[in-house]
Amino acid sequence: MTDSPTTVQLLDANGVLSTEGVAADYLKYVDALSDDQLRTFHRDMVVVRRFDREATNLQKQGEMGLWVPSVGQEAAQVGSAYATRAQDHIFPAYREHAVGMIRGLDLIHIIELLRGNTHGGWNPAETGNFHLYTLVIGSHTLHATGYAMGIQLDGRAGTGNPSSDEAVVVYFGDGATSQGDVSEAFVFAASYQTPQVFFLQNNHWAISVPVEVQSRTPLYLRSEGFGIPSVQIDGNDVLASFAVTAKLLDDARAGRGPQLVEALTYRIGAHTSSDDPTKYRSDEELQSWVARDPIARFEAYLRSRGESQQFFDDVATEAEDFAADIRRRTLELAKPSTDKIFDHVYSEEHPVITEQKRWLADYEASFGGGA
Repeated sequence: MTDSPTTVQLLDANGVLSTEGVAADYLKYVDALSDDQLRTFHRDMVVVRRFDREATNLQKQGEMGLWVPSVGQEAAQVGSAYATRAQDHIFPAYREHAVGMIRGLDLIHIIELLRGNTHGGWNPAETGNFHLYTLVIGSHTLHATGYAMGIQLDGRAGTGNPSSDEAVVVYFGDGATSQGDVSEAFVFAASYQTPQVFFLQNNHWAISVPVEVQSRTPLYLRSEGFGIPSVQIDGNDVLASFAVTAKLLDDARAGRGPQLVEALTYRIGAHTSSDDPTKYRSDEELQSWVARDPIARFEAYLRSRGESQQFFDDVATEAEDFAADIRRRTLELAKPSTDKIFDHVYSEEHPVITEQKRWLADYEASFGGGA
């Protein structure tokens, strides 16, 4: 599968900025970025990668049953996350760690979820409308589309007020595009012209299935068959990710309907900690993508703008401190009460759940103090 001849890219693999051929509608968003915002892009990519490495180590040391790495996909996530506004709703898949962090999620909650300490992980109302991780591939695209339909029916989009109009962005991977739920989400989104952006992170591997086997045409064309316009971007270019997503989200808020972004990136690590990618992909392919590392690319760009070594040193120190704090807090996590199995199954007390909770308590008590 080849890239689109119109793939949006602002930074090449060496971090050199080029705006030739890039639409002015995208460039205006980049031009408006301040130096502090550019530094924040870099800081967040570095910090979340260090978090990811630490979580991987914690899983290997038996502190979690599973870990889902996102190394290599930081630019796609950081750029698109900063394109959202406070009122927007984000529906992630299960490796959008950077997006969650930017929206205000305490990343220890992801550790708790994959450690089995919680059943949901967090309250979206308390995490910048960042909804729960969904391990059922593609199903959350329907949740996102349904929510976007609700926004539309409630009159919370398309009013012409950018400070209050809402939009939805849903993240999913290349493998999810082969799921029927995603096609159904496209149908409803196109039919109702929902205020949403479908953000496809094409990391080239659906566990062990390469994207070439999944689709004989570029994935961004799939949504077009349903009447949803699409844009393909260099997903390892944080500026392209930011600019294109910002523009499409503004379109969605203004009532111009859904659109799709296909971010071409690569899953540097395993699909999850249960996976061994050396069984199905070559080291040559891996190294070709390592050479396009999104963090190294953006660092080169910032250095070309005169950013100081002190800044990069400070970011590295902050990332180490962040990882150390995550490790400390992970090791301090207590075993959850069995009551959690029954809490929040229903919004109000339910007699069957109450009886089951009582029965389990009595059963555990029957073992005495040694239980």
